[in-house]
Amino acid sequence: MSEKRFAGRRALVTGASRGIGASLARRLAAEGADVAITARSLDTSAKLPGTLAEVGERIAAHGGKVALIGADLANEDDRERIVPEAAEALGGPIDILVNNAAMGVYAAVADYPLRRARLHYEINVIAPLHLAQAAIPGMRERGEGWIVNVSSATAKPWPGPPFVLGGTGTGTTVYGSSKAALNRLTNGLAAELHGAGIRVNTVEPRAAVMSEGAQELVGHIVRPDQIETMEQMVEGALALCDCPADYTGRVGVSLDLIEEFGRTVRSLDGV
Repeated sequence: MSEKRFAGRRALVTGASRGIGASLARRLAAEGADVAITARSLDTSAKLPGTLAEVGERIAAHGGKVALIGADLANEDDRERIVPEAAEALGGPIDILVNNAAMGVYAAVADYPLRRARLHYEINVIAPLHLAQAAIPGMRERGEGWIVNVSSATAKPWPGPPFVLGGTGTGTTVYGSSKAALNRLTNGLAAELHGAGIRVNTVEPRAAVMSEGAQELVGHIVRPDQIETMEQMVEGALALCDCPADYTGRVGVSLDLIEEFGRTVRSLDGV
């Protein structure tokens, strides 16, 4: 495609060894951005397909700068070096930060292991805040920036009783509560930064996006009519990566954002 709307911008995408993060990084590169991607390991995968090195090869094909950063988002020392390493490798401060990485382990709440619950909040809430805090000074200095936090519809509470829980029951509660915290954090950060040219928003899919992780968690219970494509999710998220200055503090939904911004859903290579 001829359009290069992110030309000259530097993006950092977390959790980019597969799924939404890998796809969004690929699309940002296709539209001209220099892209840094991070995940726990560069070239190994614990159990799901996809590695940072493989994604890096795909996005490098678009001709821009690419940085691969192996880091554990549960580790504060690892997080501390991500934004500086990305900025150094890409040649300047980060313009677009996409906090996509997440932990999601589904189980009943009453007996949920507290160590695992804490880890959800460390990765899904504290890590996005930490990386945002690291990226904000550079964005503030330039007078613009985009922070996009990937959230989930599981953040919404169930009305009731009676409670209609769906196929996962209460299993999404700890994960969803961390995403609710992320939504609130996004809103407060947007309020603080409004006027500085830094937009802070969340995006969530309207329906299930069958990434490798989602397939593992809910592939056995999701019906075809409950699925949206990866391309749709990416298109909605991308709208928040170049939204105007006053579009901030929102909890956006992928398909709604496509309609609101009048976007055409393109392939992951921007075609």
